[in-house]
Amino acid sequence: MGFDPRSWSSSADHRCYQTVTTNIDALLAENDSLRREIKSLNRQLDILIHQQNNQIYTDESKQHKQESTQPKNITFHHVERWGEVLSLQKGWGSLRLSELELLIGELNRQSLFPQLNLLQRLDQLMPELGTELFAATGVPLTKKRCAVHAAFALYGIRACEWLNEVPHRVVQDLRMNRRGKQQNRRTRSDHRTTDRNQGSYSDFDGSCDPTRIKAFRVLGLENGASLLLIKQAHRRLVKLHHPDVGGCAESFHEINDAYHFLIS
Repeated sequence: MGFDPRSWSSSADHRCYQTVTTNIDALLAENDSLRREIKSLNRQLDILIHQQNNQIYTDESKQHKQESTQPKNITFHHVERWGEVLSLQKGWGSLRLSELELLIGELNRQSLFPQLNLLQRLDQLMPELGTELFAATGVPLTKKRCAVHAAFALYGIRACEWLNEVPHRVVQDLRMNRRGKQQNRRTRSDHRTTDRNQGSYSDFDGSCDPTRIKAFRVLGLENGASLLLIKQAHRRLVKLHHPDVGGCAESFHEINDAYHFLIS
């Protein structure tokens, strides 16, 4: 307006002056109140926008991570790169092509689909996964390529994640599983003699060995449990933690390691 009616100095009508002044004070007070409310609403709006942007960023990050680790569209370049990276890891030299081939067969027989080969099993877990892997592998099946197949046999649909992020652990797990299979190779008479012993398993093992005690705890057993209980616990836990059913590969390997340690 350019002027404040309250500054009018005319006293011709004192009552009119008082009315105008009172109305203006009320309007100014209401205006201040509205201004404060608008400022508060703007702050709340900024908070909501910030939270929404963070949620969008989080969702996009999760989606990007899932897409980057999702085992699909496997190409020849992927298989060759994985094989090359594995060959640079510690312990690679102790692996053998024939042992890896045997390990793949053994892992398939221990999976949820023991009647299927690796290609069929992977396709069962995720459509076209096995088909893409074998199409991208090429021939001949070298040690490097076979190691990649063994990783898929071991980790299932999470193999790409393990091969990309922790290739050194992949080699360690392949060696551990291969060594476990070698240690577990016994004659038929050995199996019969041992399996008949349902007494305390600590009769012929050190009951105070901390490693053995830990292995029993991993399987959820008391120290000195019988061989039958060890096998039953291993079979039950493997079904719960197997990567084929979305279980934790870390727990699965820990269970397998404890089992092989106790029966070796």
